[in-house]
Amino acid sequence: MRKPVLAANWKMNHGPSDARAFMRTFLARYSRRSDRSVIMFPPAVTLPDMVAATKERPDILLGIQNIYWEDKGAFTGETSASIARDAGARVALIGHSERRHVFGETDDQTRRKCAAAARAGLRPMLCVGERLEERRAGETEKVVLRQLHAGVADLDPAHMAQMLVAYEPVWAIGTGQTAEPRDASAVHALIRGALKQLAADRASEIPILYGGSVNTGNAQALLAAQDVDGLLVGGASLDPEGWATIARS
Repeated sequence: MRKPVLAANWKMNHGPSDARAFMRTFLARYSRRSDRSVIMFPPAVTLPDMVAATKERPDILLGIQNIYWEDKGAFTGETSASIARDAGARVALIGHSERRHVFGETDDQTRRKCAAAARAGLRPMLCVGERLEERRAGETEKVVLRQLHAGVADLDPAHMAQMLVAYEPVWAIGTGQTAEPRDASAVHALIRGALKQLAADRASEIPILYGGSVNTGNAQALLAAQDVDGLLVGGASLDPEGWATIARS
């Protein structure tokens, strides 16, 4: 059985001082547990403070919100996977809808980033999901499978077994609209089927998370849905008490 994975994506929120205060409250309300994994994606400049805050909590993994696919070089403003790992990250968020639709990240770039993360010993969390117009056009399956296949194209089954996948329908992110548990289950089942073809007997090791307007009111129902192995939480993870409630779901 895969353990539930609860992941917090802070996006461009919580600098170092805010993060220190956040973690004091959160850690007081979330005790160490072995029946789930918690991952937190702070802004890159906040990562060292999060490493310090969690040094006695190995049950909480830290991640980086974005990486560049080259290992080193003259790429001002970018962060390589190896630098992120050296700073304390253990997971890399790749292909988030905001990276794709605000910054123009392509499927080919997600492929390169997943491969770079694997080379550096980071676990890629590949995000896939359709826009509202694509869903209305009946293209959900086409879009999700295209993004999934592109992202893992350079990974062998052993590396794929270390990754995570997050289904985040773009129309549900930050809008207050959430996919119904049965809708999430249907797409997760689609992804699981594709992973079985791509990673054979290692596919069962890969958690598939749901992300999109997750909050304290719907977290439990989403987690209870078939084939939903965890949650990728945005805005609702910015409040330490709310995030502790979701992490305990």
